[in-house]
Amino acid sequence: MPSASKASRFFERADQREYLLCRAINRSLRFRPVLGYFRVVSRLGDGWLWYALILALPLVEPASGPGLALLMALTGLACTLSYKLLKRWLIRERPFISFPSINCGTPPLDRYSFPSGHTLHAVCFQVMLLAALPGLALCLLPFTFSVAASRVVLGLHYPSDVLAGGLIGGAIGYLSVHQFSEATMALIGG
Repeated sequence: MPSASKASRFFERADQREYLLCRAINRSLRFRPVLGYFRVVSRLGDGWLWYALILALPLVEPASGPGLALLMALTGLACTLSYKLLKRWLIRERPFISFPSINCGTPPLDRYSFPSGHTLHAVCFQVMLLAALPGLALCLLPFTFSVAASRVVLGLHYPSDVLAGGLIGGAIGYLSVHQFSEATMALIGG
């Protein structure tokens, strides 16, 4: 696996460069309110907020909600497949595993770090909502930023994992809205 070893060497160097920043951000866990806030955000970012939103969209927006909900559900599945494949292929250990001085603020959902799946989904859905329901997107923007920040604060990701997750998620969300929204609306008869 030459590409896996190249990725491993790359991530080892990147981990060393990002370590001090990760440790400095992770130290905010010493403050109970910070830890509590980011644990709740992380838990909601596991998908719970997005599932609730997808289920509520047809009720809140009867005209466009069903199509958007279906598109978000399908796009969410594409996001999950994307980040799981990348994590298995690239194999980057989480900061708290590589550096014992970084505390794990909450148990991770899977083993590897790159890219951040939470951030990928949050940014993807943020982009989709921005295109379809900008008012709702603006209301959810602080949550999306909090999800991204929580990944580093809780010792689960490096900043580059979060940045990559955001870029990938943004691209998937943009492509989904601009390439598949008409097909989704046709599928549900809208």
